Amino acid sequence: MASMALPALAFAPRAPAPGASAAPALSIRVLDWPCCGAPSIVSRWDILARRAAEPNPFLESWYLLPALRALDPDETLRIFLLEADDEIVGLMPLAEEKRYYRRPIPHLAGWTHPNAFLGTPLIAEGHEQAFWRELLAWADRNAGNALFLHLSELVLDGPVFKALTRVIGGEKRLGAIVHREERALLRSAETPETFFAASLSGKKRKELRRQFNRLAEQGAVAFERRHDDEGLAEWTDAFLDLEAAGWKGKAGSALALAEGTTGLFRSALAGAAAQGRLERLTLTLDGQPIAMLATFLCAPGAFSFKTAFDERYARFSPGVLLQCENLMILDRADIAWTDSCAAADHPMIDHIWRERRTVARVSLAIGGALRRRAFGLIARAELRRKRKGAPK
Repeated sequence: MASMALPALAFAPRAPAPGASAAPALSIRVLDWPCCGAPSIVSRWDILARRAAEPNPFLESWYLLPALRALDPDETLRIFLLEADDEIVGLMPLAEEKRYYRRPIPHLAGWTHPNAFLGTPLIAEGHEQAFWRELLAWADRNAGNALFLHLSELVLDGPVFKALTRVIGGEKRLGAIVHREERALLRSAETPETFFAASLSGKKRKELRRQFNRLAEQGAVAFERRHDDEGLAEWTDAFLDLEAAGWKGKAGSALALAEGTTGLFRSALAGAAAQGRLERLTLTLDGQPIAMLATFLCAPGAFSFKTAFDERYARFSPGVLLQCENLMILDRADIAWTDSCAAADHPMIDHIWRERRTVARVSLAIGGALRRRAFGLIARAELRRKRKGAPK
């Protein structure tokens, strides 16, 4: 586990060069989230997403607004906006939480949910440190009953987290990495064929070829990759049915089992397609989908959002065959890496994708001296429990 202090680097703002024009004045707005659906905000929000220091599709307008409509019908959440003149240069949804996992500890949090696999705020490149300074200063002034600020699913080697460490180091603000995990990442300069050969043993590759051939004996097998919205509604219906028929349906976690997640999935795919952000990859048998993958394209990265396969064909490993075909994304000049969005130690994807991406949950002190001392006690107790392997 991390020590109580985040890795930090003291930092001082640089004075503008002689004759340089003054930087645009920064301003903060914290709005009830329905206000952010206004076209005047969404248009600037979409511009921010395309110039963000780190891409995060789960905070783009076409995903976050449907998620808020589905999951926050009482409209309790707010969105923190950092603006420079007429531009939005930073955005993050905020929640006032009464419980910290199992404990009644009030805190502010960057809002996420089980179908959002990254919590990194959208920040325009070059404004990373300014965003954190302004957010933390706002949290200090508006802490209310909150004892700290909690952020989930931050990428530890990204520019946004590195900017955070510089800011809290310069402010001598206490922070703690309270949890970290590694998940599979696809990143390679190799061709798909070379990568495939290096990732899997000859025996495993032979077995996959055998399974593909045996599947082809059942009927006509084909892969289809689409980036438009043609047939999207039907594709979405088929995905929801396929997922619900499998283990997620039995476990009660399939998207189709709740109206909110069903609506979110439909809206998110339609919104991503409208923005040119969606790739649909399908393995079909006699024209019927038996494995499906929805990927969000957010150059320079991509995110494997949701996948499902027909478990009646499990002996042919359709999900693995689909992922092998998915390696063709390595040929895209605009995509340098793909986040699996999978759990750590995933039994399938970890054996194909060799790289790892470390994401973490971070807690930060806010408010005055007494509140910060209370946070220090809470954080130390949490880290001790984790070192001992105790539940949250």
